[in-house]
Amino acid sequence: MRSPWFNKPFAILGPRPPISCLLLCFVCVLGLIAILGSTSSSVFDSVTPIPVPDVYSGYRRLKEQAAVDYLELRTISLGAGRQTELELCGREKENYVPCYNVSANLFAGFKDGEEFDRHCEISRQRERCLVRPPKDYKIPLRWPAGRDAIWSANVKITKDQFLSSGSLTKRLMLVEENQFAFHSEDGLIFDGLKDYSRQVAEMIGLGSDSEFLQAGVQSVLDIGCGFGIFGAHLISLKLMPICIAAYEATGSQVQLALERGLPAMIGNFISRQLPYPPLSFDMVHCAQCGIVWDEKDGMLLIEVDRVLRPGGYFVLTSPASNPHGSSLSTKKRSTLTPIEEFTEEICWNLIAQQDETFIWQKTVDVHCYKSRKHGALPLCNDVHNTPYYQPLVSCISGTTSNRWIPIQNRSSGPHLSSAELVGHGVQPEDFFEDSQVWRSALRNYWSLLSPIIFSDHPKRPGDEDPTPPYNMVRNVMDMNAQYGGLNAALLEEEKLVWVMNVVPVRAPNTLPLVLDRGFAGVMHDWCEPFPTYPRTYDMLHANGLLSHLSSERCAMMDLFLEMDRILRPEGWVVFSDKLGAIEMARALAMQIHWEARVIDLDNGSDQRLLVCQKPFMKK
Repeated sequence: MRSPWFNKPFAILGPRPPISCLLLCFVCVLGLIAILGSTSSSVFDSVTPIPVPDVYSGYRRLKEQAAVDYLELRTISLGAGRQTELELCGREKENYVPCYNVSANLFAGFKDGEEFDRHCEISRQRERCLVRPPKDYKIPLRWPAGRDAIWSANVKITKDQFLSSGSLTKRLMLVEENQFAFHSEDGLIFDGLKDYSRQVAEMIGLGSDSEFLQAGVQSVLDIGCGFGIFGAHLISLKLMPICIAAYEATGSQVQLALERGLPAMIGNFISRQLPYPPLSFDMVHCAQCGIVWDEKDGMLLIEVDRVLRPGGYFVLTSPASNPHGSSLSTKKRSTLTPIEEFTEEICWNLIAQQDETFIWQKTVDVHCYKSRKHGALPLCNDVHNTPYYQPLVSCISGTTSNRWIPIQNRSSGPHLSSAELVGHGVQPEDFFEDSQVWRSALRNYWSLLSPIIFSDHPKRPGDEDPTPPYNMVRNVMDMNAQYGGLNAALLEEEKLVWVMNVVPVRAPNTLPLVLDRGFAGVMHDWCEPFPTYPRTYDMLHANGLLSHLSSERCAMMDLFLEMDRILRPEGWVVFSDKLGAIEMARALAMQIHWEARVIDLDNGSDQRLLVCQKPFMKK
C-alpha cells in the first residue's frame, strides 16, 4: 500500500502514470545531469588559459622550465581527451619505409618494375606506432668523422652484401668489427675515385676537378650512387650532389649514404618523373647505376633531359655503353647505337668518350629543337607542369622557360642576380628582406639552441675531444623552405651542415629558385611519407608548416609519426608557428615521447618556437 505523500502529486497532476514511464523519466534526468556535467567540464577546459612561457635567454633557465613544461603538458594531454602515449612498433619495422610495399603493389596489379615504385595510395592506413632503432644502434659519429666511418649496426646492409659489391667499392671501403670505414681523401689510390673525378673534368675540357664550379657545375644528380663515394668527393669540392637510388628492402645505397651524412633520397626512373622541376641540375651522373637507358622508347633519357640545365652534362660510365671501341674519333660510323641516335634527337652532343665513360652535353640553343627533322619528339606544354611523381612524358620540357640559361652564364652560389629573381617572379627587395630575416633568425636560433643542441653533450664516452662549437648536427631538413633562406644563412655562418629544402606541393612553388641557388631541394606532399629510410636526419625545421597544413586532408598525428620515423634518436625538431599551432604540436609531441619546450620570442607577435628532442628509446 502506497503512502499518502506518494498519492498527492497524482491528485494534482491527474491519473497515475504507469511505473515504466516513471522509470523512463528517471533515466532521462540522470542522463541530462551527466551531459550537463561533462559539458561544463569541457567548457572549463576550453576557457582555462594556458600559461604563456617566459622568455628563455639562458640554457639553465630553459632546462629548469623543461620539467615544468613536461608536467603541465602531461596534465593537459591526459585531462583533455585522455590522449595516450604511442608504443614502439615491432622489430620487423626497424627499417620501415611507407609507400614501398612490393607484395601489396603486385597484388594491386603493378608489374614490369612498377611494383618497386612508390605507391602511397595502396596503403593509406597504417599502424600508429613509433619505429624503433635496431638493437645495436649507436649514435653516429660527428661530422666530419661520421662521413668516413659508420656503425655497421645502423644500416641494413650486411657483410655478405658488401663482399658482393664492385671492386671499386671494396677498394674504398673497409669492414671492421662494428664499423664500415671509408678511405679519406688522402687515401684514394691511382685507379680510385680521385683519378676518375679528374678524368671526368678533363673530358669536359677542364684542367682538374677543382674547376667544376668555374665551369658552371654546382649541383649534381648522382643516380645509383653506391655508398656515396662520389658524392662525398663532390662535397669536398664544394659542390652539391643529391644521390638517388631505388628502394631496396634489404637496405640500400640511400640509407648508407644518409648514414654518412650525405644528401640522398629514394628515387628511380621506372614509371614516374622525379619530384624536381625542369632545368634543375648541372650534371647527371650514372656510374654502373643499373639502368638500361634505351628502354621505354627513350623516355628515361627524356627524364634526364627534363631535369638537366642547358649546357649541362650527362656522364655515363658503364661497360655496356661502349659498343664501338674506346675511340670517339672513328669516322663515318655506319651505325649508331640506340642511345647515340636518341641523344641526337634531343639535341645532345657526345663531347667525349674515354674507356667506359661517355659524356654528353645538352644544347644551349633552344632553336635546335625546331631545326630537327620532321617527326621528332614534340615540345611539352610546361605551363602547368607540377613534377610530383607524374607519369614519364614523351616530349621535351623547359624550352619555353625563362630559366633557360646556360650553366656557364648563371650566377655562382646562393646569390642570384636581380634578373634571375624577377624571372622567378620574386622582387629583389622581397628576396633581400627574406635573407635578412633568416640571418637574424639563425643568430637567434644559435643563441637559444647552442647550449642545448651544440654543447649539451660536448663529449661522449670514447670520443676524442671535439672542436668547438661541438656541432652535433650534420644535416637539416627544412620542411617548408620557401626561398631556402635558412640554408643560405647556415652557409654564410659557415656551419658544417647541409640542408634538404622541401617545398610543400600546395605552397607557392619556389623549388626552382631554391635549386638555382645551388641547394639541395625537393617537392613533397606532407600528407604522405617522405621517400627516405628511418633515422636519416639530425634536425627537422618547420616554419609555418603546421598553419599551412591546418586545412589539409591529413591528420597531424600522422605527420608527427613520419617526422619521428625520419629523425635520428637524440635528434631535434624546431617548429616556428602561431601560438595555437604550437600548443597543438606540443601535445602531439608528448604523445610520441618527445621532450618539448616552448620559447617566446618576446617580439610582441603571436609566434612561438617549439623545440623538441627525440629520445633514444629501446626495448
